[in-house]
Order: sequence, then structure tokens, then C-alpha cells
Amino acid sequence: MIRYFVFLLFIQSCLITKSHSKSIIRRLPGYDGYLPFKLETGYVGIGEKEDLKLFYCFVESTRNPKEDPLIFHIPGGPGASALFAMLEEAGPLTLISDNLTLTLNPYAWTKMANIIFVDIPAGTGYSYAETKQGWTSSDTILAAHSNEFIKKFLIDHPKFLRNPLYISGYSYTGIVVPKVTLDLYEGIERGEQPPVNIQGYILGSPLTDKFMDINSRFEYAHRMALISDDIYKEAIDNCDGNYVDINLANLVCTNSLRSYEECTSHINVDHILLPFCNKSDPTLDCEFRMSKALSKWANTDLVRQALNIHQGKVGKWVVINQTLHYKYGKSDTICYSYDIFSSFSYHKQLTSKNCRALILSGDHDFTFPHVGTEQWITLLNLEVQTPWKPFYVDDQVGGYVTEYAQNNYSLTYASVRGAGHTVVFFKPKESMVLAQRWFSSQTYSSDS
Repeated sequence: MIRYFVFLLFIQSCLITKSHSKSIIRRLPGYDGYLPFKLETGYVGIGEKEDLKLFYCFVESTRNPKEDPLIFHIPGGPGASALFAMLEEAGPLTLISDNLTLTLNPYAWTKMANIIFVDIPAGTGYSYAETKQGWTSSDTILAAHSNEFIKKFLIDHPKFLRNPLYISGYSYTGIVVPKVTLDLYEGIERGEQPPVNIQGYILGSPLTDKFMDINSRFEYAHRMALISDDIYKEAIDNCDGNYVDINLANLVCTNSLRSYEECTSHINVDHILLPFCNKSDPTLDCEFRMSKALSKWANTDLVRQALNIHQGKVGKWVVINQTLHYKYGKSDTICYSYDIFSSFSYHKQLTSKNCRALILSGDHDFTFPHVGTEQWITLLNLEVQTPWKPFYVDDQVGGYVTEYAQNNYSLTYASVRGAGHTVVFFKPKESMVLAQRWFSSQTYSSDS
């Protein structure tokens, strides 16, 4: 309580109007009528000169916004726009690609949480910079800017200061989210203002270690019968456990991995059972079709006006900025440095905090397979509270859950049956049920 009153004094000294522009959005092109939820969009200025302008969409919980959790969501990539997460994953609306209409998402996480969807870094979605320096970022800078955004947002929205705060992300931001979370905990310990109520983090199919997760694809390929026992055994015997950084002088290993590459190079890494997507074939129903529809919607003048995008500052909206997007082995670019190789140490440090973690993996994800995720979770050396067991949705097995703990730290890991890389996109109901039970600390064996 004392910290809260200290913050009230602190907030009076802050010129928040300089860094923050916002609007309440009541209608959106494609949706028939007024939005049945509170949507706020705006820009937050980041940096000493506030030359980085980060665009966000903030959706209040339709249940109890005063008490429900506050989720700060960092999309993957880096360079993936938060608009995809809001309209195709956990947000309150879904875009219908055939006619660009919007419908309510029955499995929206905003039914149980307030969510901030942010485009970060500059060059992502509708975010931009006013100086050359503002266009430059890295994993560590992205984490610092996320921390700054959260604090400025809460200064401007003090009624959410006491809500339980969770940092979420998927895919590449598994590298960043644990650091953001740890930085917030350490900031509280130092007495930083505002006094955020950080409670934990949520990750979907996260990249955690840039070697371990990519290397685990080989083991996963064998488990899913993408490669034969002979290919697997030959590589196991000759590659010394390294299936990524290949020693070209080791010809036996090289030949084994050449066979592995031949067997897997035309597998859809986002979901191994779906067609291998080819942009030149419009008949394939894959992510390119959805991305094209979302791009068309997001670039219309009516949409940009409705969202109050800064005119003349933002170019064409894209689902993911390929200049920023990471692929294994990619060198730093002129605008982004991939300077965190592994976030495992941040996870490890968080085990000493009063912290909760929810980790979701799709069992058909070949991008960052569940095999690698389970490896680093094991390395945390946590006590197993609830061994691997099924969870049920509509009387069917939705996947499998293991619960871990150490002192005041707890981690819930769920392998979601039939899900690909973006778990919430492929299995929205199962994901929502997992989140609901996790937030309310219900048992996972019960049906929903």
C-alpha cells in the first residue's frame, strides 16, 4: 500500500502526455456494429528522446477488467506484427479471409484477461522511428524497450497497476520474454517506479536456446517417422550429438544429415501434417493466404484511419518484417542484432522468484519442437509436482500437462495435441482452456 501511494506522488511528476497518444476505438471496418469490448489503440514514445513510436492495441477483459490479469504480449519474429495475434490468435476478433469481415472469437483470451498487443521493434507492424538510432534494435534493446513500454503504459493507466501482470510471447520471443520478466522482478527489488505487480510469464513454442532447439529437430524427425531408423542411427553414431553445426570433414555424418535434409526439406515446419506452402500455388490453404488477407485489410485507408495510425509515418503494413526475422545462422543486420543466444539463464534465475510460468508446445511443430523445450525444462532441475498426464476438452484428450515447482516458483508445461508452431492459432479452444485453468489454478485432468 505504501509503495502504491509513493507511486501516486511519482506519477504527478511525470509528463505522460508527451510519450503517449491514445484513442478508444468503437468501430472497425469489417465488423457490423459497435465493438462489444473496449479497444484502445495508440503510440508510446520510447527512448531518451522518445523517438521510437511503438503502436499498440489494448483490449480490456470482458469479464472483470479491474481484477483480471494484465498480459503484455510480444509477438515473435522478431518483426511479427501484434495485429496477427489480435485477429488470428488470442484476441477478441477473427478476420475472415474470403471477404475481409470480422467476427467475434469464441476462444478469445480477452474473456479472462486484459491484453496489450504491441508492435515492437520499429519496423514492425505500424511502429516506426523518427531518428536513425530509433530504427536500430537487438534482443537486449527489445527487452529494455518492452520494460519501458510497460512502465509508461501503467503510468498512463494507473487503474491497472494492481492487476497481476504477465509477459507473454511465442516463437522467437522465447529469447526475450524471460529477460523482460526477470528485469521487472529485479526492478521491484530495487524499488523502481511504478511498482508493477509482475506475477510470471507465458510462452508458446518458444525459442530458448538457438542451438538446442534447432538441434532437437533431428530427434523430433525420428520420433515422428520423418526419417528412418537407419538414418537416425548412422547420425547418432557419427555426429557427436551435433546435427546443426556440421563438421564437413566428417563425411559419414555429412552423408547422414544429407539424407535427413532430403527427407525433411519439404515438410511444413509450422505443422508437419499441413501442405508445404508455396507462394506460387494459390490453391494451397496455408499461412500465405491468411497473411495476404490480413495485409489487404490492414493497409486499407479506412482501417488505418479507424486505428488512428500516424499518417505519413508508416509505410506498408506487413505480417512480418523479413529484414528483422530470425533464421538459424543469420548474421546481425544493419537494424537488428541477435545478441541473446540462449534465455535459459533467465529461466533459471526466475526459479528463485515468486513467479509462475506457462509453457505451451504443439506436438506437430517442427520449427522449435517440443523435444527441445522438454530438454531445457528438465535442465532447470525442478521438482515434478504433477507427472505427465492428459488434459481433456469436450471429453477428448487435448494434450498432456506436467507441473513443476521450486519454492515459490511454478512451471506448467503443456504439449497440445494436434497443434503446430502457433499453438493458439492451430488449437484455440484447447489453448484457452489451458490458460483459464492455469489462471484459476484448476486441475488439468478435469473436463471443460
